[in-house]
Amino acid sequence: MDGGRRLLRPVKEVIEGLQPSLPASAGASKIDLRARRQSRGVASWFARSLKLLNAPGVSATLVFAFFGGIGLYASTLNGEYSAFVATQGTVPDFLARAAGFGVKGVTISGAHELPDRQILDVVGIRPTNSLPFLNAAQLRDKLIALPIIKNASVSKLYPNRVMIEVEERKPFALWQKDGVLKVIAADGTPIPGLDESRFTSLPLVVGDDANLRISDYAALLDAAADLRPRIKAGMLIADRRWTLKMTNGIEVKLPEDRAPAAIAELVTLQHKFGVLDKNIVALDLRFPGRLIARLPEPLFDAQNAKGSQT
Repeated sequence: MDGGRRLLRPVKEVIEGLQPSLPASAGASKIDLRARRQSRGVASWFARSLKLLNAPGVSATLVFAFFGGIGLYASTLNGEYSAFVATQGTVPDFLARAAGFGVKGVTISGAHELPDRQILDVVGIRPTNSLPFLNAAQLRDKLIALPIIKNASVSKLYPNRVMIEVEERKPFALWQKDGVLKVIAADGTPIPGLDESRFTSLPLVVGDDANLRISDYAALLDAAADLRPRIKAGMLIADRRWTLKMTNGIEVKLPEDRAPAAIAELVTLQHKFGVLDKNIVALDLRFPGRLIARLPEPLFDAQNAKGSQT
């Protein structure tokens, strides 16, 4: 852990085991083993060439000729060159690592839900990479493409370290659509890969595009004051208005334009008359100055029968 309380781990240690295994067939294994022997020969050739380049008296012309020779040689290797890249990286990466610019450590900060291994797997950092040829902007784009990542930065710290800083979207509410439950952020963006059962205490909204109206629903919860714990969910009706589902099963229909005022009215009615404790199944607050209560079916039928007898 560095001075900023960030995690610093060797790349090779963090991503060990992430590379895909070879097919189980004998032919595939034989090809791979031969490719490994060939790539070691190529790597040895490059290593010897680098030592010669560092010798006294080597001219710049010879250096340029060396790199030109690399390109010509690589173009003739065919399968051998592919095997070399698979085990040693590209030629520029190989040379940069030989010069001391290999990626030796990665510092990751800001990640809570995403594990280090997944972050490194997404950006594709491997022990075969080198710092000069690592495209920090492309790595950042890969991270931001993840729904859980709100913002990210990737910095190259020479000679051999990479710093990755991420800002994750925080779980804000649950959204249910067509029976499927998803965790969403404060801006309504679904956050896949999270265990919804861990966030059952978050507000719940139901319906098409209800996630896009989560800020409106949050305002209603704030207006509910001490009634908030009794609100189980908010159901968005026809993308126009909310119906509240209370913990005791009562549904409270709110108007489209004056929902916060209707919530305040509900708070007053509960404090004065305990309307949410009555034997009712629904309250309709869509009409100013009027309160419409719906009785359970058996009680409604009994009231009708009693009325017809009088």
